[in-house]
Amino acid sequence: MSSPRQAPKSFRLHIGIFGRRNAGKSALLNMLTRQYVSIVSDVPGTTTDPVEKPMEMLPLGPVLFIDTAGVDDEGTLGTARVARTRQVLDRTDLALLVLDAGRWEAFEDELLAGFRKRGIPVIVVCNKCDLAPPPPDLTARLESEQIPWVPAAAAIGQGLEDIRAALGRCVPDDFIHTPPLIADLVPPGETAVLVIPIDKEAPKGRIIQPQVLAIRELLDRGCIALAVRDTELRQALDRLATPPALVVTDSQAFRRVAADTPPEVPLTSFSILLARQKGDLAQFVEGALAIDDLRPGDRVLVAESCSHHPIADDIGREKIPRWLQEHVGGTLHFTTVQGRDFPDDLASYKLLVHCGACMWTRREVLNRLLRCRAAGVPVCNYGMTIAYTLGLFDRALKPFPEAEKAYRAARLRRKASVATPP
Repeated sequence: MSSPRQAPKSFRLHIGIFGRRNAGKSALLNMLTRQYVSIVSDVPGTTTDPVEKPMEMLPLGPVLFIDTAGVDDEGTLGTARVARTRQVLDRTDLALLVLDAGRWEAFEDELLAGFRKRGIPVIVVCNKCDLAPPPPDLTARLESEQIPWVPAAAAIGQGLEDIRAALGRCVPDDFIHTPPLIADLVPPGETAVLVIPIDKEAPKGRIIQPQVLAIRELLDRGCIALAVRDTELRQALDRLATPPALVVTDSQAFRRVAADTPPEVPLTSFSILLARQKGDLAQFVEGALAIDDLRPGDRVLVAESCSHHPIADDIGREKIPRWLQEHVGGTLHFTTVQGRDFPDDLASYKLLVHCGACMWTRREVLNRLLRCRAAGVPVCNYGMTIAYTLGLFDRALKPFPEAEKAYRAARLRRKASVATPP
């Protein structure tokens, strides 16, 4: 694993800086980072796209500050900038709402509603306090609603330590207590076999992030991490004096690995581990069961959190569509989106199949799941979709008792709904 200064974005506390134009957001970022990161100007709309700055901020550790365009931007370009700003909300763990000399109007109310809808803690920064103190009625409201606030004058470096202290107090619990990837599934001293195919999609000279993180967690716990290709798995298992506590495979090799792994040995995939760590495993289970509701002609949305150039037999564009259509017995219509591109209207889709989102924060994945739940669209991730369509779902959930329980309950609900006429 990299040092804190080189930590992946998915490990960093994402701190979004929001407010209207010329409130001093960019000056605040420069003050917090002690660097000239964002251009500061009296001209409204100087900041166009979100500006990101990773840094180490003690005692928080690795953080990522995101400076955004003003929410009151105007015109065609301004509307696009505001849309980018609202997109940042979905990946914000902690928000700084910057006020221009205590000015609070409809824009600030709308932002506050967005924070609350997503469960994002917010700190109000009453900027430019050297020009005018915040109005008493505003501070009274903030205190009555238990919204922490800090006076500051970012342009002259005033308020830095108070903001740092407020950030330390407001870090959300779900960031501090992010579920482990694998460490709780393997007792200390036991062996976990990690199956890592080296195929056309394997990055040259390295392995992908979830595989690296799994190895590190196992080492930290005092476990034995054995990494093999799928082609050497059976040979590796034969050489072990005792069976491993867990086998984890790349989802694309599920079928072969399941055939080579004794049935009494727990088996799952890296993608399913990510489904538990990054999202809501029970919601993904419901989404897997919804695969049985698909009919020829239905639309399926496939979402990849990172951008890459697809190659032959790409998992999201070819393999998963092929396995789903074999399961359904007919043609489905697939739409693929990458990165943070995502349809505003999900109503036409019968299923969302999401990648493992190894490069995203848990907050960002949960916000996307929240949107799907609100739209009534079932969502499943790559690994769970593959396991379900290949008939390996029961086995892939064995290491997760809570997920097994949710699976049984969901199946019972579905049977009851079928048995009971509308």
